[in-house]
Amino acid sequence: MSTPLPPAFVQAFEQLLDEQLPEPLIRERGARLLADLVSHDDWLPDEFARPDPERYRQLALHRDPAGRFSVVSFVWGPGQATPIHDHTVWGLIGMLRGAEYSQGYRYTGPKELVPAGPPTLLQPGQVEAVSPAIGDIHRVHNAYDDRVSISIHVYGADIGAVKRSVYDAADGSSKPFVSGYSPLDS
Repeated sequence: MSTPLPPAFVQAFEQLLDEQLPEPLIRERGARLLADLVSHDDWLPDEFARPDPERYRQLALHRDPAGRFSVVSFVWGPGQATPIHDHTVWGLIGMLRGAEYSQGYRYTGPKELVPAGPPTLLQPGQVEAVSPAIGDIHRVHNAYDDRVSISIHVYGADIGAVKRSVYDAADGSSKPFVSGYSPLDS
């Protein structure tokens, strides 16, 4: 699959994963690679930055042929948000344009899903990590009600094909889902 990502970024991530490091080192070193990528807002083609008026878009930028990682452009229209969800694999979120809030959640009992601290504001150039090892349940929303925000995500699998869950904040219940990817022509 051809990718709009800078080839040096893809190669660097492939090399990082070739080292077969423990996940904490992958997250640490991968975060530096992603921070460098999102510190420049001159590489993402327009077709990967267009919002949908109804819901956020998840556009595949790169899927590793071996399934080790994927890179996704999340395009947030004004005020758009995800449901509370998990990933089941490590992930890195880098803010390219605009800003977004991420609210982590945790269980305090079998049916008690509560916020895990205050929301985190992610601004251009900043990177945040998620993983079952460090906290994997969150809800994300565009920090702006009047403009588009774009974040670039790297996951430790083809995230569009991973069986994950969405959560109900009221009763802590979960439902399985597979996100897939948004089409480019929407």
